[in-house]
Amino acid sequence: MKSVLITGANRGIGLALTKRFLADGYKVFAVCREASVGLAKTKAQIIEGVDLLHEQTFHNLFQALGNEKIDVLINNAGILERESLTDMNFDTVLKQFQVNALAPLKVTVALLPYLNEHAKVAMITSRMGSINDNGSGGYYGYRMSKAALNAASVSLARDLHEQGVAVAILHPGFVQTDMVGGAGDIDPDTCALRLKQRIDELNVANSGTFWHSNGDILPW
Repeated sequence: MKSVLITGANRGIGLALTKRFLADGYKVFAVCREASVGLAKTKAQIIEGVDLLHEQTFHNLFQALGNEKIDVLINNAGILERESLTDMNFDTVLKQFQVNALAPLKVTVALLPYLNEHAKVAMITSRMGSINDNGSGGYYGYRMSKAALNAASVSLARDLHEQGVAVAILHPGFVQTDMVGGAGDIDPDTCALRLKQRIDELNVANSGTFWHSNGDILPW
């Protein structure tokens, strides 16, 4: 049985991914600070007490994994704030860097010994991290943190190539989640299905590509 570890698995896209991979026969390690009712109802192996802002809590992750190996690592956890030039908050800019850019890198590096041969790493990013695609401005912390995540992900793709580990950089789409107040044009289940398709197609030849979940290649 193949295994997948998903961060931010307690709600939204993370919960939908958990259900999708379970339906496809994967053993799912669902990582979160605290399990939601929805997550608790699944058959995932829930790993609670992991706060991505506090690296010392990673020991909860290592303890729960034991000698398990991971075929797919999905760095999904993230936050969104809404700074503008006239309403700037550098504290939230920094926090978004810590959660959206640094934490996925920290988790990936920490879990490298747990990755199976030819494992896959999926970074859930956003097209808002695309410099070329920015036509509206604003959202300083979110845009900057996702651009940083994209840069780190390309470096990981290059550095892990010889080990046969592939890295996908995935924009989920505009998804109806709490993060965006329920707005969006696709539901989390549709998003999870699309993301799973992109991960299935991932290999070392296309590693480091910035994809929309619908399969389009996005500009940097």
